[in-house]
Amino acid sequence: MNNNLFASVMENTVIVAVFILLIVAMFVAARIAETYVAKKNGDVNPGMTTRKMVIIGIFSAISAVLMLFEVPMPFAPSFYKLDLSDLPAVIGGFAFGPITGVMIEFIKILLNLILNGTQTAFIGELANFIVGCSYVLPASIIYIFKKNRQIAMISCLTATMIITLVGSSLNAFYLLPAFAKLYGMPLDALIGMGTAINPAINNMFTFILFAVAPINLLKGSVISGITLLVYKKLSPVIKNASLTASEKRAAESEI
Repeated sequence: MNNNLFASVMENTVIVAVFILLIVAMFVAARIAETYVAKKNGDVNPGMTTRKMVIIGIFSAISAVLMLFEVPMPFAPSFYKLDLSDLPAVIGGFAFGPITGVMIEFIKILLNLILNGTQTAFIGELANFIVGCSYVLPASIIYIFKKNRQIAMISCLTATMIITLVGSSLNAFYLLPAFAKLYGMPLDALIGMGTAINPAINNMFTFILFAVAPINLLKGSVISGITLLVYKKLSPVIKNASLTASEKRAAESEI
């Protein structure tokens, strides 16, 4: 399995290089946001504490498991499925900041590659990481500025709109053409799969409008709803062992 993964890396060096650059860009954006907020609030950035590393490890493993449970959507071709593997990254990002969220997304993909390899020449993994971070980053960055229920709702709503826009654009300009080339089939054949499900789908625009955008909108909405429901209960459990008494009260006041 590892030999197959290594061979795939060698055969797809350009995509892997782009993948690495995007990973670095996501971490840099998260770091800039955390540093700015820490300076603005006069806080000392605790860095990578033992508890944070444990949470990252546990949540990454949960995310990797959630990737295995994919639900097909009746309004889209069978190769589009909904999963909730980004949910632990959102909760981790809310608790400890955007760097934690991005790290969970990255380790999730890494675990999936180690366990299952790649069947899409890294195209699917690259897309999963970008789309996941397009929700996790804006949601956690907005939330760290002021942690209350109103800001949490704004951050989730904003992230849902962004994941819909990013997911739709990524499919239109990169993923669908890349998959058509990978599998040696015309792009019209992929669009035809959408037409078979919904006659209103007859070109790239309508494919994105009626199949891709609704999946990302639904995914963002479900993740937002679950986050707003469970985070207040999970936050003290996730953070209490490493907080002072005043910080524990602050954690308990979050959404």
